[in-house]
Amino acid sequence: MHSPIPDYLLEVLESCAQDRSGELADYIPELASADADRHALALGTTDGVSYSAGDAEAQFTIQSVSKPFVYALAIDDIGLEAVRARVGVEPSGEAFNELSLEGGTGRPLNPMINAGAIATHQLVSTEGCEPLDDGAPERLARTESVRARTGRVLAGLSAFAGRELHIDYSVAESEFEESYRNRAIANMLRTHDIIGGEPTEAVRGYIDQCAVLVTVRDLALMAATLAGGGVHPVTGTQVVSAAAARQTLSVMATCGMYDGSGRWLARIGIPAKSGVSGAIIGVLPGQVGIASFAPRLDSEGNSVQGVEMFERLSQDMGLHLMSAEQPAAAAVRGITREEGPAGAATTRVALQGALRFTGAERVLREVVAVDADHGLAETVVLDLTQVQGLSSTAVRMLRELIRRLELDGHTVPLEDPGGLLEDR
Repeated sequence: MHSPIPDYLLEVLESCAQDRSGELADYIPELASADADRHALALGTTDGVSYSAGDAEAQFTIQSVSKPFVYALAIDDIGLEAVRARVGVEPSGEAFNELSLEGGTGRPLNPMINAGAIATHQLVSTEGCEPLDDGAPERLARTESVRARTGRVLAGLSAFAGRELHIDYSVAESEFEESYRNRAIANMLRTHDIIGGEPTEAVRGYIDQCAVLVTVRDLALMAATLAGGGVHPVTGTQVVSAAAARQTLSVMATCGMYDGSGRWLARIGIPAKSGVSGAIIGVLPGQVGIASFAPRLDSEGNSVQGVEMFERLSQDMGLHLMSAEQPAAAAVRGITREEGPAGAATTRVALQGALRFTGAERVLREVVAVDADHGLAETVVLDLTQVQGLSSTAVRMLRELIRRLELDGHTVPLEDPGGLLEDR
């Protein structure tokens, strides 16, 4: 038996691919030549399991999706109060590249717009960091201090991904050549002493940060690291502190989708961040990280298909942050084999708690693992006697489990005294 989750992700991906509206980010020459038909979707759980569909191995530049991760790194490097002294946390209500600062202080309004991200990049500590030596072309403003900070950022992003990442300098050079607006923002920040040093150097480092190559699987695990309080779900590394992860998710919830953040939170309810290469990440604290990739963008700079994918996932899987349903701490009480008369065996799958998507996913995963390792008996009892509630998503997932078991020739009697599956 195979888990139905990859099949579901593929169905969502193919359904949303029918919308071919939107445009590539043509103001960055390298992104303007991207394959507009590539698309991918991935989930990463906080205990280290990944699911994906589509072009999950395709690499693209991280762009603005890097912003929350670098913000978390800066918080741990110099402390939250020092970061807040230079970068606010309020929604801007404006486009991501607006030349606007907070009245009175000159601070960027939040770290998710370009002004805030340029300032945040400069706040990452370079103490003890050697200049990055990865064959970067020698160009204007790519000084030793810039390469040292870029090295710190690249190491941090690699820790979030759980593997060594690299910079696509062809994209970085293309983007820097057209970075007049970001240079204007950096000059304003320097005028208000929000950043020190040469503004051009700040922009160079920030653009190199945005040119880090990732896959949608990388982003799902990076998002899952934030979901798990800063702990990478596969390597077990504490990449950032739980406090830094919590602060980052708070800002993502209100500011991550630029001037569409309020609509996003109301409709989809997942703290998120988008980038102009076509990626979106979403984080459900304590549960799952989600990533999508589709290059066509809407007028606000968000992936058209990606927004649709997240809306579908939120509705189908009950992932809205404001949902009153609480996930079970441990959905599977046990999977045991019981020997009956005349050699007849039964596999009992005993569940517990209140199950929503993450609990049901764990049930499916463990049943699939037992089937692969030892094989399931001809009769598989699904025991819901200790289950207090099922979300509509969990109901659909458990019904799909039963359907697939029956297709494989198993008999699946229910022990469901509350009628949780029978009456829904």
